[in-house]
Parts: sequence; structure tokens; C-alpha cells
Amino acid sequence: MRRVEKPWGYELIWAETARYVGKILHINAGQRLSRQYHNKKEETFLVQTGEMDLEIGQGDDLKTIRLGALQSFHCVPLTIHRMIAVTDVDVCEVSTPELDDVVRLEDVYGRKGTNAP
Repeated sequence: MRRVEKPWGYELIWAETARYVGKILHINAGQRLSRQYHNKKEETFLVQTGEMDLEIGQGDDLKTIRLGALQSFHCVPLTIHRMIAVTDVDVCEVSTPELDDVVRLEDVYGRKGTNAP
């Protein structure tokens, strides 16, 4: 298992193959990931513990979904999204393997732009 420190908490990468990746995202209460999308990466989130708001879209199309324990969301490529921890939250994320495919639209930690190839 590999731990990756993040400004909002940390990731535990527990599976990484040529076909899929499994992570646990620990997001500290009140923290948020960047508003982002992926060109190729497809992912599904399952809240293990805690509560988070999942923002989907932006501007006039923005909607917020409150997710608690054992609730999930499937995020297809090009879906603009952001996770916001209401409480400390642990999210199991299973995705295709394109870990660097991140296009950041907004980030409260000052991270810019894109990692996407």
C-alpha cells in the first residue's frame, strides 16, 4: 500500500494495475479537492465513513449531492466534479489507471492547471 500526502488529507493506493486503481481518500472535515475533470479516467466513489458533498458541474449547471456511508457515485470522463468533506470522510475510489489525468479548474491550495497528458 502506498500513502500519498495531499493538502486536504491523504490517499492510500491499495491496488494499482494496468487496468484499474483502488484508493482510499481520507479528506479532513471542511477540506475540498480541486474542481476537476478527467479526459479518460473513469471512477466510482463509495463513502466508507463520514459525510461529503459531491459537486457536479459548474455555474448554472452546478448541483450538490450529499453522500454518507455506503452511498456511491459513478463519474464518467469529462464530468466536472469536486468532493467537499462535511465531516472527516473516507472514500473508496476505484478507477481506470490514468492517475495523472487531472484537469484542475479551481483549487483552494494553489495547485494549477492540468496534469493530463
